[in-house]
Formats: sequence, structure tokens, C-alpha cells
Amino acid sequence: MNDQKVEAKYESILLRVLWMIVYVLVWQVAQLILGAVVFVQLIYRLIYGAPSASLMNFGDSLSQFLAQIGRFGSFHSDQKPWPFADWPTPRTPEGEAPHVVAPAPHPARDEEPKL
Repeated sequence: MNDQKVEAKYESILLRVLWMIVYVLVWQVAQLILGAVVFVQLIYRLIYGAPSASLMNFGDSLSQFLAQIGRFGSFHSDQKPWPFADWPTPRTPEGEAPHVVAPAPHPARDEEPKL
């Protein structure tokens, strides 16, 4: 009976190690993407005078995802990050207000098609 518990624990840790290896690879890709977001956000800020709201939200979600990977990998949490959990929702920005693009006006439409 005791051997089954030890064997189950051993299989559990092996599975976790495999997931940790997968998430280390995902971490590397996500880190590059976050670096690209930072660079594009800098360029956007220089051009428009304020950061992009969508890049702010994506960057915050991605950084939270990286934190989830870190917590899982360091055994702080047993919950696997996305796609096994929900993608992190962005928090309210604490820095500059984002650049807001006004929606384009829609042209008036005729009821009959023009030929």
C-alpha cells in the first residue's frame, strides 16, 4: 500500500517536471513578445505622445502570465498557467493615460445600391 503512494507521488513529480520544461520554453517565447511590445509601445508613445491602450492591456496580461509561470515553476502554486487557467485580465493602468483613437464616423447609407 505504501509503495503505491510513493509511486503516485513519483509519477506526479515527473509530470510536473515535464510541464515545467514546456513552460520554460513558453517563457522564452513570451519574454521575446513582451520585449517587442515594450519596443512598439515606446515607438507609439514617441509618435502619438501617449501609450497605446491595447498594448498596455496586452503587456499587463502577458506580464501576469509570466508571473504565473514563475509561481508554478517555483512550486509557489500548483495551478498551471494558461491554457489550463484563464488568460490574466489586465489591471487598471497606474501610469500615463492611454492614447484614445476616436471611432471613425460611418458614412450615410442609401437604401438603394448605386450602379
